[in-house]
Amino acid sequence: MRAARVNHRWRWLTGGAVALCLLAFLALIALLGWQGLSYFWPQPVTLFNVQLPGESASGYFRPQQHSEITPLQGNTRPLLSGETTPLQNTSQFALLGEIAQSQKVTRQQLQESGVRLPAGLPNELTRLLINTGSSEVGGTGFRTLLSSDIVRQERPANLLVLQRRQGRIAFGWFDGLLEKGQPLTAADMQHTLQQRINQSRERQAQVDTIRRVSMARLNNELEQLAAQRQRLQKADGYSAQTDSILLADSAELKRQFSQRTQLLGDLNRENDSTELILRDISGHQHRIPLSQILAAWYPNAMSIGAKWQHFGWQIWHFVSNPPGEGPGNGGVFPAIFGTILMVLLMSVVVMPLGVVAAIWLHEYAGDGLLTRLVRIAVINLAGVPSIVYGVFGLGFFVWMMGGSIDRLFFSASLPNPTFGTPGLLWASLTLALLTLPVVIVATEEGLSRIPASLRQGSLALGATQAETLWHITLPMAVPAMLTGLILSVARAAGETAPLMLVGVAKMVPELPLDSVFPYLHLDRKFMHLGFQIYDLAFQSPDAQADRPLVFATALLLVLIILALNLLAMILRHRLRERYRTLMN
Repeated sequence: MRAARVNHRWRWLTGGAVALCLLAFLALIALLGWQGLSYFWPQPVTLFNVQLPGESASGYFRPQQHSEITPLQGNTRPLLSGETTPLQNTSQFALLGEIAQSQKVTRQQLQESGVRLPAGLPNELTRLLINTGSSEVGGTGFRTLLSSDIVRQERPANLLVLQRRQGRIAFGWFDGLLEKGQPLTAADMQHTLQQRINQSRERQAQVDTIRRVSMARLNNELEQLAAQRQRLQKADGYSAQTDSILLADSAELKRQFSQRTQLLGDLNRENDSTELILRDISGHQHRIPLSQILAAWYPNAMSIGAKWQHFGWQIWHFVSNPPGEGPGNGGVFPAIFGTILMVLLMSVVVMPLGVVAAIWLHEYAGDGLLTRLVRIAVINLAGVPSIVYGVFGLGFFVWMMGGSIDRLFFSASLPNPTFGTPGLLWASLTLALLTLPVVIVATEEGLSRIPASLRQGSLALGATQAETLWHITLPMAVPAMLTGLILSVARAAGETAPLMLVGVAKMVPELPLDSVFPYLHLDRKFMHLGFQIYDLAFQSPDAQADRPLVFATALLLVLIILALNLLAMILRHRLRERYRTLMN
């Protein structure tokens, strides 16, 4: 009875631990989802009338913050209809933007932070973080505002938000379109604006395709022709006829390249011919080419359906486009592609090496001193910091192996390295070495659980040890191998420190896989989600604006790792069920 009670307690303890781990994982997903996905939802834009310090009883902002709030020209403010009306107090200023964060603070906290507070304020105030948009278009970045400073606030329905290809978002009022410098008129200007933006996006996609596919292929063919001509000039039997043929081929490729360049110029000029006129909070008008606009919307007038449509488009844009030159105007597709491709290449390398090493240790090596030393070394390698593997990969794989490959096969390209520089191949090999102990230990554990009677029965029936290993032992150990693969993928996909030394880059214009021979370019650098998170969180010049993208990218990385692990777990479950009868 006592043993039963003890077992009952252990069951509750283990069940509670599993439930706690599951709740922690769900809480992590919920936190990343809430903080990251809310960035793509169209937030309302608020127009604040603010009382500044020194001129009103509620002035508590520091002096250096006063001048960064744009005053309205002639003591006027924009109304819902775009008209203006005099303000009753000349100390009132206008501030336009999204409420990025709202926080309750006490008078004591504000006084300890150096903020001057007037008498008569409540003990608890609301502090707002306002995203006022790009400083190039009437904004001032992120600004802090206290609730007691707000004289009036409203949300005009005709406020326009622009998401640009370069720079941050911009807020203002739509004052019209210019076609080649002339005003463009239409019955429904808002509908016309959306049509022109969609056409501009299509032309920009065509420009990107021509630049990424056609011109990249022509460049590669020109480089190959130049290299072929150099090789033939050094060889015997090189003739003027051969040189003439190569020069003719090169001229044809240059002619095609010139045509593509002219087409790109025509598309860019057509894109830049239409401009949007945006009026900012101070009344100034800004002319913005439609080629620089990714999207435009009226957040205060959008229906629920329109908001969901906008939300879906923003997420698709985030996961299917390359990063842009500013926060929020690009995507992470190259980082997704690079992460998955690196993990697949790492798996292809680490699985055969780990399985072969585990088979040697368990099936052939015996229990001698050498075997024990190898096992101790494998266990110790599992605890080595990942940055040490990065240093080793840089020295051994990149400089030694890559430099040797360049001297043997790419001497014509030296001193510019081909494989003697960090790239996808060396990053995959470095992470394969990092996760190798995990696969070895998991596979050896799986081999040790196979009953010895199965091996003995196979040998008694006349099979050799190799046949027994191939037909009996290895198939039954596949679930354990996949367990090692799951653990190695989970660790490798999230590593960042070694990749910074052996191949990852912040911005790579070309994917390592394309339509140019040899299609998979193992020598190229690549982008990685883990490094994107690090760069956005610690290296971004505008960390406040990039903070939601950090959560969104982290959520994407967790979901990718979860998807890869689920595929391996489903395969492991099927194989385990297949060989369950033999195990019993």
